[in-house]
Amino acid sequence: MKKVLVIGSGGREHAIVEALSRSPQVDKIYCAPGNAGISALAECVGIGVEDVDALARFAAENAVDLTVVGPEAALAAGVADRFAEDGLRIFGPTKGAARIESSKEFAKEMMDKYNVPTASYRVFDEFGDAWDYVRKRPLPAVIKYDGLAAGKGVVVAATYDEAEAALRDMLLDASFGKGRVVVEDFLSGPEFSFMCVVSGEKVYPLAVAQDHKRAFDGDRGPNTGGMGAYSPVPFISDAVRDEALERIIRPVAAGLVKEGLPFTGILYGGLILTEEGPKVIEFNARFGDPETEVVLPRMKSDIYALFNAAVDGEDFEIEWNPEAVLGIVLASKGYPGSYAKGEVIKGLDKVESSVYHMGTAAKDGSILTAGGRVMMVVGKGADLKEARDKVLADIARIDCASLFSRSDIGYQAIKS
Repeated sequence: MKKVLVIGSGGREHAIVEALSRSPQVDKIYCAPGNAGISALAECVGIGVEDVDALARFAAENAVDLTVVGPEAALAAGVADRFAEDGLRIFGPTKGAARIESSKEFAKEMMDKYNVPTASYRVFDEFGDAWDYVRKRPLPAVIKYDGLAAGKGVVVAATYDEAEAALRDMLLDASFGKGRVVVEDFLSGPEFSFMCVVSGEKVYPLAVAQDHKRAFDGDRGPNTGGMGAYSPVPFISDAVRDEALERIIRPVAAGLVKEGLPFTGILYGGLILTEEGPKVIEFNARFGDPETEVVLPRMKSDIYALFNAAVDGEDFEIEWNPEAVLGIVLASKGYPGSYAKGEVIKGLDKVESSVYHMGTAAKDGSILTAGGRVMMVVGKGADLKEARDKVLADIARIDCASLFSRSDIGYQAIKS
């Protein structure tokens, strides 16, 4: 029987741990640092995601057979490189390969070089040059910080005032650190998330999902890390998915090999279906959150076997369950701005759906809020409407005055 270490502390990691717990091969799961919900399925270990030396020591001392990386911060810190130095098996790309997420400029250069469809762009490191370019261009303007920004480094500016404020924030105030910005043309169409397990040039596609970034119903309010997601996505056909696989994911995976940066892990394509076909909005080098929480519950295959196949470069065919899965995030009031912590959450024992903890803490037998996005309630159904109805009924059973959620996750898909 196998021991697995999962790195991370959010809903994505809770979903990974839960999927691993279903594997007949897995006997013991550790999670570093984990959270209150994960502790029911795994032994939580007090090591930070960027403490790569301590993580490697722990894996070696506890004879961990495989480590699975959740957050981008651990990848950017070089956790996969550190594990490789010690001959430890890890599912996650090297720091160099993870630049496909950590540097928007690098990702754009890769797409240019390997003819991957995406928006036209320019890169700037001076506020004046960037502002001169943007104010002469049509709106909306897409402005991206060239680095990791916890999902908050992208602004779609509908007015020139918004565009100027975003450029000042990123280049003059250095809100995310000293860096550059990528200014892109705006693309129109429905967005979708296409995560694939990648091992060098081998690609194992996962089910397509769609998340909702805006805080409030009707896609209103500020952008967030994601307020809910669902899978499958009925308006993304198999033909569109296959086109995205062949024109986007496979060329990037092969290109990284050619650049001497072979990728092992999850290559996440944040894509948009334009009139010219699917194009890339962004790449991530790890599982998406909240998409992971609705994709992994649909997986019929043994996820430990899948991770192992990727690490070993072996072929693997993924089987899927037919149910629709939809999840809604409960967030602290005020998110994505400032919010209170430490509020007691009651009624979780009455919930029939799955609950993935994102930002919680346990104290004196109670579950408390401990983050902006607190938990995600995920339901299954014969279709998305049935899944959403189950989730909404369960959310009504949860008692915490400091939480809010959207009620319309999946509305476009359900309407269609």
